Amino acid sequence: MSTATETEAAEPSAWSTFKEAVRGSHQDFTQAPIGRAVVLLAVPMVLEMLMESVFVLADTFFVGRLGASAVATVGLTESLMVIVYALAVGLSIGAAATVARRMGEQDPDRAALAAMQAVMMGLGVAVVIGVIGVAFGPQLLVMMGADTDVLKIGSTFPRVMVGGSGTVLMLFLVNAVFRGAGDAAIAMRVLWFANIINIVLGPCLIFGLGPFPALGVTGAAVGTTIGRGCGVLYQLYHLTRSAGRLRVARRHLRLDGETMRAILRISGTATFQNFIATASWMGIVRIISAYGSAALAGNTIGIRIILFALLPSFGVSNAAATLVGQNLGAGKPDRAEAAAWTAGLYNTILLGTLGLIFLIFAPWLIAIFTSDPEVAGYGVRCLRIVALGFGISGYGMVLTQAFNGAGDTRTPTWINLFCMWLWEIPLAWFLAGAGGLGPTGAFIAVSIAFITLTIVSSWLFSKGHWKTQRV
Repeated sequence: MSTATETEAAEPSAWSTFKEAVRGSHQDFTQAPIGRAVVLLAVPMVLEMLMESVFVLADTFFVGRLGASAVATVGLTESLMVIVYALAVGLSIGAAATVARRMGEQDPDRAALAAMQAVMMGLGVAVVIGVIGVAFGPQLLVMMGADTDVLKIGSTFPRVMVGGSGTVLMLFLVNAVFRGAGDAAIAMRVLWFANIINIVLGPCLIFGLGPFPALGVTGAAVGTTIGRGCGVLYQLYHLTRSAGRLRVARRHLRLDGETMRAILRISGTATFQNFIATASWMGIVRIISAYGSAALAGNTIGIRIILFALLPSFGVSNAAATLVGQNLGAGKPDRAEAAAWTAGLYNTILLGTLGLIFLIFAPWLIAIFTSDPEVAGYGVRCLRIVALGFGISGYGMVLTQAFNGAGDTRTPTWINLFCMWLWEIPLAWFLAGAGGLGPTGAFIAVSIAFITLTIVSSWLFSKGHWKTQRV
């Protein structure tokens, strides 16, 4: 009887583990059982990324009521925003890896100093991008292949979205700091808070509900930017006042050349890595834009739904990155490797399940966002074809993030360069054009690239060179 009681106490139930993860765990992730550590970090990170994906879907849902040109405007602008996302994610990887390593070394003071160096760099980048967005928003749409209908209704949209991109950078950066420290639940609550504001403001500003002006597609950009801005304020409050694992004090608000160089060494390559990966979507969008607004709108809706699946999957991947960084800092490389493979298994189950759902229910899912039969046809093909590569891509997403968590950003950079630009884009161009498949050929290329990335990353990760990376 006592043995059973002791076992029950040593092995908390799934429900109690879930509650602890959402509330915020105080476990030492370099000591807890690996499976439990993955779950405690992954649950709030998945919920955080779920909210980020709702950001992506909410605007498409409401803007879809304005017609194909409005949806195309959102799609083209989002393809521009991938540059911002690449910079944000790149800086976040450097911040998270450095903070996680310092926390694993039991040095929260240096972790807080690293956090502030990343934030200051992010602010500098945000100012530059914001000025470019406000000054050249319509010209950027033309560059991406926008037709006259898109320019007529959506020229202000990119000015607001790209001009307000500082909120994106800060959301990514500070949440990466929380995740690196192991405070994943705080990062989750930030995205929930920001997204509630976005969901409420979006339709009010798009359609002019109540006292709000009817801004059309521009209203979606304004609502999103305000929501993200409020999320940043919430982050800063917790960063300076939280009783969590990491707290920034006045002494950390200074430039530290050595720490900044260490973060830049990781972030520079990581930024290029994520630019390669995310900007490949720009190439796909540019190929599809040659086939008209209906094809572009269908692709936009399909990809938005796909992101709904991929962003929660990034939550599991981020959990692996944190565990790898903290365990390497604690001098436990074998435990770091085991954590990455365990997270990869969980991610594969998650993505495989979602892929099956997309294959079966694609027409109904697309119908939520558009009633145009031509647009829906493209959207269904996009969703089903890309979903075919979901099951196997779970490991690839986790392992590339595990490299980053170790501070080895060069390896996943080369993986992304090969899989996305030297393989995916040429294949999409060939299948769509010479292959005679049109936009369907581009969708096929995306699925094949996902599978290739998993095979290559698994092979390189198993070699173990990342275990000796210094941060």
